[in-house]
Amino acid sequence: MFKNYLKITWRNLVRNKSFSVLNILGLSIGLAVTGLILLWVNFEVGFDQFHEKKDRIYQVYNKYNVDGEIWTWNSTPKVMASVIEKDYPEVEEVSRYFYENTFLFSQGDKNIKSNGTIVDPSFLEIFSFPLIEGNIKTVLEDVNSLVVTETFAEKMFGNQPAVGQVVKMDNADTFKVTGVLKDLPNNTEFNFEYLIPWAYLKQKGYDDKNWSNNSIATYILLKEGTNYTAFSEKIETLREAYDKEAPDMVTYLYPHTRTHLYSEFENGVEVGGLIDIIRLFMIIAIIVLIIACINFMNLSTARSEKRAKEVGVRKVVGARKKALVWQFLGESVLISLLAAVVALAVIVLALPSFSTLIDTELRIDWSNPLFWGVTLSIILFTGLLAGSYPALYLSAFKPSAVLKGTFNKINTLVTPRKILVIVQFSVAIILITATIVVKEQISSVQNRKLGYNKEHLIYVQIEGDVEKNYASIKSELLDGGIASSISKTNSPITESWSNSWNIEWPGKSPDNKTLVHRMPADDAIVKTMGLQIKEGRDFDLKKYPTDSTAIILNESAVTLMGFDDPLNQIIKDNGLDWHVIGVVEDFVFNSPFQKIEPMVFEGAKAWFNMVHIKFNADNSIASNLASTEKIFKKYNPNYPFNYDFVDQDYAKKFVGEQRFKNLASLFTVLIILISCLGLFGLASYMAQNRIKEIGVRKVLGASVSGITTLLSKDFLKLVGISLLIAIPISWYAMNQYLQDFAYRIELSWWMFGLAGLLALFIAFITVSYQAIKAAKSNPAKSLRTE
Repeated sequence: MFKNYLKITWRNLVRNKSFSVLNILGLSIGLAVTGLILLWVNFEVGFDQFHEKKDRIYQVYNKYNVDGEIWTWNSTPKVMASVIEKDYPEVEEVSRYFYENTFLFSQGDKNIKSNGTIVDPSFLEIFSFPLIEGNIKTVLEDVNSLVVTETFAEKMFGNQPAVGQVVKMDNADTFKVTGVLKDLPNNTEFNFEYLIPWAYLKQKGYDDKNWSNNSIATYILLKEGTNYTAFSEKIETLREAYDKEAPDMVTYLYPHTRTHLYSEFENGVEVGGLIDIIRLFMIIAIIVLIIACINFMNLSTARSEKRAKEVGVRKVVGARKKALVWQFLGESVLISLLAAVVALAVIVLALPSFSTLIDTELRIDWSNPLFWGVTLSIILFTGLLAGSYPALYLSAFKPSAVLKGTFNKINTLVTPRKILVIVQFSVAIILITATIVVKEQISSVQNRKLGYNKEHLIYVQIEGDVEKNYASIKSELLDGGIASSISKTNSPITESWSNSWNIEWPGKSPDNKTLVHRMPADDAIVKTMGLQIKEGRDFDLKKYPTDSTAIILNESAVTLMGFDDPLNQIIKDNGLDWHVIGVVEDFVFNSPFQKIEPMVFEGAKAWFNMVHIKFNADNSIASNLASTEKIFKKYNPNYPFNYDFVDQDYAKKFVGEQRFKNLASLFTVLIILISCLGLFGLASYMAQNRIKEIGVRKVLGASVSGITTLLSKDFLKLVGISLLIAIPISWYAMNQYLQDFAYRIELSWWMFGLAGLLALFIAFITVSYQAIKAAKSNPAKSLRTE
């Protein structure tokens, strides 16, 4: 019996090639989209799930009430780890993590820059980063020991054994390689190619005891059987005894396995993060798959007349409804299997482009039984879902009605097929609207007044001999006509690396804990960045030596501090008195989608990490870069000349939203394509059932355009109904989306109108083919049986 059903299924597929191709194409698109999204979701939810002790690994977090709002962050003082290790017996291991730093490593004439970090030896006991060479108990014992990854070892030493090799870091301290780690997997929050023991940081005098200096991460491995919730509550008051400036600060533990997916907090409560995007794309995957199944249903039932006589004859000779249902379900599962083969081919071909689009390298693990189990489950689910309605619909035909040709209800007002098309186009219109709104939001923010001139502006990290030779570098760049202005800062102009709620000003309330960003800078910061002076002047140490303790405020800082006359006001920070010499217009240094926060430029008494160089616009960029590289290599020969363009750096702030827009556009196009296939099926079905009506109308003088309009308007009504359903849903969804941005556009009627017009146009083009084909048919053929 099964073999017989299989033959019938195959013959039907071959006999109706066009419908078979459309069915397989629609399902394969849906399965391919679902597959790509599931690969990405599997990658993201697998972050740091490979650690053997993952269920006992936690990171120390803080909560603090700032002006009535509870702030949450995961950086801690360096001294906290030793206190936790000493005072809490529930802790098995604790390790500090100094975040990632880039240093220059050299051996002989070979120099490489690599990204790594400083940790306690227990770090490798807590996390499962396997050693290829070395003893996990001793590799980080010595103050000058160095553990490197396979990639670092290959870059630095080639094919030579790495363990025992001696290298210099920043042409100063010598380190001996004591261990080699396997390269880190892609799905981990960590990003390092080397590990240096914490003892080195202590030796250099940077292991401070300042409880207000939240500058590192602290990881804890709890002993087996320890109640995480109880222990987290136990350490809530840890800082009360040590941090006198923030006695009400709460310390607690957060599971490390959740940090990647749940990174957003509001008023001290976890509210989501990447998990929200994952849920959204899972919903999109389900919607795309369901729409593909709807398309299958419409195309299958469109062929009802051709299959009706087969069903009628089978029932007359004794076939039961249950057997017919299983036959049609078997057909749909087979088509789903064929579609899955096509979908897998599409996934393999599209995976590199999709990985680039989401900026994540995805791979298919063909040897993983879970992959094949999920794949087969999706195929079966899709086949049964897609085939359920056609199976029940076709198997329900009555033999007497079928054989008389009276089983069809041509002009039924509401049919399942019409409802399914309305659902398809409602989703399509919602996604078209979302794409339009996201595009307008990005364009609006990109055109927002930046507050500084990002053109011809680069920044270079201060490393090696740059600080020592800064005066000479600056002089040659300016005197050679390469640069028009130069200024040092502690961070790129596009970011804020330092902030504090302990900055004091006249009249500040003791309860005011507003965070103020600070950017140390030296001479000509206003000129170099192209900032707009509102009051006062720029830094000028030659003319005003006291500018080393001067400060420039942005407008938001002036508003916060309540100054009517900000010039010459004294502001206290880091134990120094800073005198205000100028006010600049607000400029975008954080997210361009958010409001601008208070910012201060502190003078040359502060610390610096970057050199900003404003190139001479009369020269070509290539010429300026080549000349600048020569000067840096002259005064800092041991380091490669690395630079970043500020305009490119600023453009990176839009990458996430651009990616969301591109994905929304991609899924919109695919859903529209699948929906059009479904509409094509319904149009074919309607034309097939009204072929004799069309013949009579043509005999009575109806024109091709008149018949085309008659057949098309019914479908356009369905799209119109979809529009009425989609507009309120899309308005609500987009309004919620925009609430996340302090700087946002207003929703306008034209966005929804354009989405509706596009849907109507696409539907009309799709239906017109079948309508015109039916209108041009020869009436003699359709009426010859009358």
